[in-house]
Amino acid sequence: MEQCLEWDEKVKEGVVKRLKWWQQGNKPPAEWVTELVQYLNTHGVELPSPELGELLVSQMCFEDNHPSMWKFIHHALSSRLVFPLQFLSLLSIKVIPHRHSHPHAFALFLPLLAQHAFSFHPTTSLPSNLKIVSSIDSVLRFSEAYEIRDLELGHVFVLFFYNVIVALIDTVLSDWEFRVTFSEKSCLVSSSSGGDDDMEIDRDVTQSFAKSECHERIRKRNPFTALEVLERLTESRKATLLLQSVLLNMPEKFNCLQQRLQFLDSLELASSELKLVNQVLTKVSANIRGVSHFDYCLSKQQLAGMLVDAGSCKTSLRCNYRSCEAPCWVSFDIYMENAMDSRQIPTKSAVDVLTEGIKSLQILNQASWQETFLALWLSALRLVQRERDPPEGPIPHLEARLCVLLSIVPLAIANVLKGDSEHNPSSVQATMESKHRHDMKSDGSRKLGLLSSVQVLGQFSSLLCPPALVVDAANQAAKKAANFICNSMNEKGESGGAGIHANTNMKAGGNLRHLIVEACIARNLMDTSVYFWPGYVSTSVMSLSDSPPLEKSPWLIFMEGTPLNNSLINCLTVTPASSLVEIEKLYYIALNGSDLERPAAAKILCGASLSQGWYIQEHVVHYVVKLLASPIPHSHSGSWSHLVDNMPMLSAVLHGTSAVDTVHILSLHGVVPTVAASLLPLCEVFGSMKPTSNGTSNESSTSTYMTFSLAFLFLIRLWKFCRPPIDQCITEFGVAVGGLEYILSLHNNRVMFSQDKLKSNPSLIESASVQPVYIDSFPKLRALYCQYKSCVASALSGLSTGNSIHQTANIILSMIYQKMTKGGISSSNSSSPTSNNTCSSLINSGEDAFQRPMLPAWEVLEALPFVLESILTACVHGRLSSRDLTTGLRDLVDFLPASLATIIDYFSSEVTRGVWKLVPMNGTDWPSPAAVLQSIESEIKAILTHVGVEVPSCSSGGSPVMLPLPMAALVSLSITFKLDKSLEYMHAITGAALENCASGSPWPSMPIIGSLWAQKVRRWHNFIVVSCSRSVFRHNNESVAQLLRSCFNSFLRALCVSTSKLTAESSVNGLLGSTITAPGPYPYVAPGFLFLRSCRNIQNVQYVNDLIVGLVTEYSNELAGRRTGSGSHHLKSNEASLSLAAQSAKEVATLGASLLCAAGGILLVQELYKETIPTWLLSSRDVRQNNDSVVSYILEGYAMAYLLILSGSIIWGVGTKLPAGAFSRRSRTIEVHLDFLAEIMEKKISLSCNPITWKTYVCCLVGLMVSLVPAWIQEVKVDTMRKLARGLSRWNEHELALSLLQRGGTAAMGALAELVNAIVSERAMMCS
Repeated sequence: MEQCLEWDEKVKEGVVKRLKWWQQGNKPPAEWVTELVQYLNTHGVELPSPELGELLVSQMCFEDNHPSMWKFIHHALSSRLVFPLQFLSLLSIKVIPHRHSHPHAFALFLPLLAQHAFSFHPTTSLPSNLKIVSSIDSVLRFSEAYEIRDLELGHVFVLFFYNVIVALIDTVLSDWEFRVTFSEKSCLVSSSSGGDDDMEIDRDVTQSFAKSECHERIRKRNPFTALEVLERLTESRKATLLLQSVLLNMPEKFNCLQQRLQFLDSLELASSELKLVNQVLTKVSANIRGVSHFDYCLSKQQLAGMLVDAGSCKTSLRCNYRSCEAPCWVSFDIYMENAMDSRQIPTKSAVDVLTEGIKSLQILNQASWQETFLALWLSALRLVQRERDPPEGPIPHLEARLCVLLSIVPLAIANVLKGDSEHNPSSVQATMESKHRHDMKSDGSRKLGLLSSVQVLGQFSSLLCPPALVVDAANQAAKKAANFICNSMNEKGESGGAGIHANTNMKAGGNLRHLIVEACIARNLMDTSVYFWPGYVSTSVMSLSDSPPLEKSPWLIFMEGTPLNNSLINCLTVTPASSLVEIEKLYYIALNGSDLERPAAAKILCGASLSQGWYIQEHVVHYVVKLLASPIPHSHSGSWSHLVDNMPMLSAVLHGTSAVDTVHILSLHGVVPTVAASLLPLCEVFGSMKPTSNGTSNESSTSTYMTFSLAFLFLIRLWKFCRPPIDQCITEFGVAVGGLEYILSLHNNRVMFSQDKLKSNPSLIESASVQPVYIDSFPKLRALYCQYKSCVASALSGLSTGNSIHQTANIILSMIYQKMTKGGISSSNSSSPTSNNTCSSLINSGEDAFQRPMLPAWEVLEALPFVLESILTACVHGRLSSRDLTTGLRDLVDFLPASLATIIDYFSSEVTRGVWKLVPMNGTDWPSPAAVLQSIESEIKAILTHVGVEVPSCSSGGSPVMLPLPMAALVSLSITFKLDKSLEYMHAITGAALENCASGSPWPSMPIIGSLWAQKVRRWHNFIVVSCSRSVFRHNNESVAQLLRSCFNSFLRALCVSTSKLTAESSVNGLLGSTITAPGPYPYVAPGFLFLRSCRNIQNVQYVNDLIVGLVTEYSNELAGRRTGSGSHHLKSNEASLSLAAQSAKEVATLGASLLCAAGGILLVQELYKETIPTWLLSSRDVRQNNDSVVSYILEGYAMAYLLILSGSIIWGVGTKLPAGAFSRRSRTIEVHLDFLAEIMEKKISLSCNPITWKTYVCCLVGLMVSLVPAWIQEVKVDTMRKLARGLSRWNEHELALSLLQRGGTAAMGALAELVNAIVSERAMMCS
C-alpha cells in the first residue's frame, strides 16, 4: 500500500474514537497499542508519528486522570508509537504549571519523565524530525529564548533536558514554600499562555478545591518524588555530557542553574521530614556541580590523552626552576632574536605579539604563570647577553635589546595581568578546568606568578651581569633600593641592618634584575616591598646608601625652571628622563616654546630618553610620534602650511629618530604605521617647496632639502623594508601586504578602532584627533610612488625634447657635470640612444655649470631616473669615466640626500634586468677588492662550514673580478659616505640595497661588495663577513636544507645522551649562541642565528615548509629508535619512557614551528595547513634507520599534530579576540584542514602514510584542540565536526569525539546529542 505521509482528519477522528472506546472498555492498555498500530499501518501513517503525539497530549484529561490512559502512554512511548521527546515536552508544559490543582497528574508524569527523559531516537525521515522540532518550538520557544537560528532535533533534546532540571528544582523549592526569585525561570514552569501569574492562579485554584485526604497527601509527596527523579536524571554520564554542553556554549544560561545550586546549599531544612531529604539534596547538588568541576582532560587510557598529557611541561619537577630554561620555551628566544633583524621593520607591536605569545605558550606548555614569566625573563636576558661582543655595524645593538627586556616584556606582562583583572572570577567557565589548569593556578594569581618569577631570577646570576652601557643604571637601581630600606628602618627606629636579609656574598653594585624590578615598579606591576627580598640588596650597597649623590640631576635642574642653554641641552640629551612629568614638559616646550627652544626640546626628547628611558619609553615614543604629527597651532595664519613654521623642530625630530637603534625601537613599540602616516604630509609639503636662492650655502635651501630628505628616506625605510618579498602575495584589508598602501591601511584601521572606542568612551580626546590618511591626498608623493613602481616593472622610455621632466633632467645633469666640462668631453661621436643626445645637449646648453638649480625636491626626484640612465649610458660609451660617474653621483646625493632612494631603486631595477655590461673591478676603472677578497672568501666558507653548510668555492680564480655596471656604481658611491652616526639613515638603506642587489646576482657578487667595504671600514669586518655569508641561502636550496639540519642538530644535541633531558645550554644556546659571534679566528655564528638573519630573503621560502616537516618526522623517528633500543623494549607499557619520548618529540615540533613562523610568517603557516601536511599524509615514505616500530609512527603523528597547533598559535593566538581579518583567515585555514581530514574519515580520499601515523595525528590534533585551543573549534563547520566525531567514535575514541562536539558552540549541540545517544545505544547493545 502506498503510504500517505500526511496526517489527515479522517485518521485523527479514528484515533480519538478508539481512545474513547478503549477507556470505556476493559481491554488492557497493551492491546490498545497493538490495535492502534494496526489501524495506523492500514492508513499508511509512518510511525512514530509527530501528529499522534500532539493528539495524545491534547486527549490527556487531568480531571479524572484515567489510570489506563497513563498506562497506555507508557506503552506507546516504549513501543515508539510517538516520540518521547515531543510527547514529554508538550505534556510538561501542561502538567508542571498546574501541579497544585492536579497533583495526581504531576505524580503520574514524574515516573514517565524519569523513564523516558533520555529517550532520543531521531528518525531517518527529515520531514518527521522537522515536524517534531516545529511542534516543540511552537510551545517552548527555544529558538527565540536561546537565539538559535537553525534549531535541530538535538538542540531541542539538550535544551529540554536542561529546562527539566531547572524546572524540577523550581517546583521543589516552590512546593516547599521557599520564596526566592532567580534571574530567569524555566519555560516549563511558566506556560506560554499564562506567564508568571500561572503559579498564583494554580494556588488559588488549589485553595478553592474541595481537597480530599488523598489529594493533599499526593500534593505533599510530589516534591519528594520530584527530587528523587532529579537525582536519578542527574547521576548519569549522559546527563553530565548534556549539561556540560550547556555550560560550555551557554555559560550565562548555566549561571541560572548555578544560582539554584547556591540556594540549595544554603537551605536549613528545619522539619524532621525535610531533614530526611538532605542526603538526596546533597547528591543532586554534587551531581550538577560535577558538571562544572568535571575533569575534561582526555582519557589517559586513550592514545591522544596519554600523549597530550605526556608532552606537557608538568612532567618536569616543579621545584626545579631550571626547567623554565627547557626547550619548550624556545619560541620566545626565536621571536626576540628575529625581532632584532635590522632588515625588517615590523609593523605590529612587539608588545602585542608577546602578549599573545605569553598566553599561547602558557596554555600549550600547560605551565604555571610563574614558570611562564620566568621563561620569558630568561629569554629576554639571553637576548641581552648575546650582545656581549657583537660585530660592529649598522645594525640594532644593545639599546634595542634592552628595550625588549626593560620595556617590551614588562608592557606585555602588564597586558596579561590586565586580562586577568578583566576576567570575571564568577564566570562558570572559570570553574570548568582540567587538572592541569588547577596545577597552573596552584601558584596563585598571575601577579603572584610574576613576583615569584622575578624573585627566582636571582638564581641565574650568569645572565644578570649588566653590560657596560647599563652598569651605572643598575648600580643606581640597587642604591635606590638600599636607600628605601634605610629610610624605612629609620622611620621604624631600627638600628643598623636589623631584619634586613642582605646578601654578603653579592658583589657591590646592581645587576639586570634591579633594572627589571624598576621597570616593573614604574608600570605598577609590583611595589617597593620587593626591595626587602632576601639577598636583593648587597651589604656593600647598604653601606653606601647614605652617601650623597655626586652631582645634581640635569632633569632636576630643568624641572626647577632653568632655561635651556647649550650645556643643559647636552646633558639632557645624553641622560634619560626618569618621569612622565619631565617628558610632558619637554613636549609642550617643543610645541609652544621659542624658536630656539623648540628644536632643542625635540632633540632632547629624541635623545637618551627615547633610546634608554626604558621605564617610560612607551610614553616617550608616544610624544615623539605626536611631534611628527604636530597639530596646527591656534596662532597660525597664512597660506603656507604650519609645517613650514615647525621645520626646525621637525628636522630635529627626524634627525633624532633616524638612528638604526631608534628606528628599531619605534618599530618594536608598533608605531611604524602611525609614523609613516605622519611622514606623508611632511614629504608632500617640504618636497613641494622651492628654494629661495640657488646658492649652495643658503641655509633655507639646505634646511628644506635636508628636512625633506630625512622625512622621505625615513618613509622609504618603513614601507620598503617593513615586510619581506614573500609576504607581498598576501592581501589584508584589501591591499597587498608590504607596500605603502598596506602601512596606511594599518594606520587607518587603528584610527577606526580608536574612533569606535571614542564612541563608548568620549573622554578619550587623543583618539578624536587622529584621522585616516590616504595616499591620494598627496598628489606629488603619489606620482613619484607610481613612477617608482613603473620603474621597477619596466625600463624607461625616452622622452621627447621639450618635455618638462626632460628639461629638469638637463638642469640636474649640468650641475653634476660641472667638474667634467673643464675636461672637454667630446660630443661629436654620438651613437648612443636618446640619453646620449641629452648628455651632448647639456654640454652646449649654455647653462651655468656651477649653479645649483632652484627646484622643488619632487621635480628633482621625478627627473632622476632619466639622469641616471643618461650618465650610465655615457659611461658605457666612454664619454664619462667611472671616477667622474661616482663623483657625479656623490654630488647629487650631497645636493639632495633624498636622491639616494631614487639611485638605489633605479640601479637595483637595472641590475635585476641584467641589460648592462659587466665592468672590471681592477682598481683603475673601478675600486678593487683584490687585497682582501681571498681572505673574505675563506672566512665566509669557514663560517658556513662551521654551521654544516658545504658550498662550492666562490673564488673567482684567475678570472678578473666583475660586477654589473649599476652595481659597481652603487657600491662605489656607498664607500664614499663618511662613517658618521648622523649618516646612519643613509647606511641603513644603502646596506640593505647592496645586499638585495648582490643576492640577485651570481654568487661572487656579495664577497666583492663585502671586500670593498671591509677595506674601507676595518672595524666592521666581522659584520661584513657574516652578512656576506647569508647570500648563499637566497637561491641555493641545498644550503638551506643543510643549515636547517644544523639548527635541529644544535638544538637537539642532548639526543645523543638518552638519559638526559634537554637543557638551555644544549638547546637555546646551541641554536642561537650565547654570543652573536663565538671567539676564534673567524666570526663564527650559531646556525639558528644565521638562519634567522637569512630566512626572510630565501627565494623559495615554501621549500622551508617541506624541509621542516621532513626534519620533524626524521627526528621523531630517531627519538623512537632511541626509546625502543636496548634497555627500552617496554616503551608501550612504560609511561615514564613514553613521557620522555613525547616531551622530546614536542620539543622537536616546537623548534620546527618557531623556525617556520620566523621564516615565512602567516604565508607558510597557511600553506602548512592547506598543502604541506595534507601532502605529507597522502605520501608514502621510508622510515629512516630501519626504525619501523609502532612507537616511531606514534611519535611522528604526535609531533606533526603539535607542529600544526603551535605554528597556528604563534601566528593567530589561542583566543577569540582577533582583528576581523586575522580571525577570518584563521577560520578559513583551520576549516580547510579539518575538511580534508573529515573527507579521509568518510573514505572519500585514500591515504598513503602508515595507518598508525594517521590515527595518532588525527587523535592528537583533535585532542590538542580540545584541551588547549578550544576557541578554534567553534570556527569549524558543524558538518565537518560531525564527520570527525563519527570517525573518532569508530576508533572507540568516544571521549575525544564528545569533547570535540561539546566545544563546537551552540550550532554543534544537536550533533552532540545525536552522538551521545548513539554511544549510549551502542554500549547498551554490547551489554545486552
